[in-house]
Amino acid sequence: MFPIMTTVATRYAPVVTWSLIVINALVFLLQVSLSPSGQELFVLRYGLIPARYFNPEWAAAHGIGGGAYMPFVTNIFLHGGWLHLILNMWILYIFGPAIEDRLGSLRYLAFYMISGIGAGVAHAYFNASSVIPALGASGAIAGVMGAYMRLFPFSRLLVVVPVFIFPFFFELYASVFVGIWLFMQLAQGIWGLLAGVAAMTGGIAWWAHIGGFAVGWVLIKPIRHGLETYRPYHRDEGEHGFLPNGQRTGKGPWL
Repeated sequence: MFPIMTTVATRYAPVVTWSLIVINALVFLLQVSLSPSGQELFVLRYGLIPARYFNPEWAAAHGIGGGAYMPFVTNIFLHGGWLHLILNMWILYIFGPAIEDRLGSLRYLAFYMISGIGAGVAHAYFNASSVIPALGASGAIAGVMGAYMRLFPFSRLLVVVPVFIFPFFFELYASVFVGIWLFMQLAQGIWGLLAGVAAMTGGIAWWAHIGGFAVGWVLIKPIRHGLETYRPYHRDEGEHGFLPNGQRTGKGPWL
């Protein structure tokens, strides 16, 4: 199930979202341009390794002593491969513009970074012994998805489901799509805790996603534009036959 487009109306160009996509792509090109040993050192230095903060002996042995917290920021812009990068940037492209529109560019950038840092904190806490570098924007993007689900739960998403070689397109409530995604993260993360294994398996940092989502969900309402700086939408300002909040029917205000 893959999202193609959203129905939430926006007034302003998502400059920060586009810029984040470009920056992530440029950092990844820099990353892959390095030699294999250079890439390993690059990821070791800028990736988020929980053991760096909870296992001083291991960190000292690898020359990355604890206390340097920049990886909580830099890991947000690293990716493990082309597919990882493309999927993350596509989800940001789908959900980011509506949140940027409701926050404004500077608040949105701060929101994105705080969500990413919160995701890193959650991942490190639940994987304290892990020596695997965590990479990727997915924690920050999970915050965007949390904000989207809280603001526009009944908006519609156009999604595609490939069945063999045939693509099937249909509409889905945003709350259903994001709810299924969140359930998968929680199920995998909780299973990891109950099984006594690291909550990062198969290359996916489940608790980073959960932490980022929680930060986005909590943070979006207090920091979104108020009515004094952002005029509410009228019913006729929707797109593609939808109301401005992405619904087909309902009552305002259409923020």
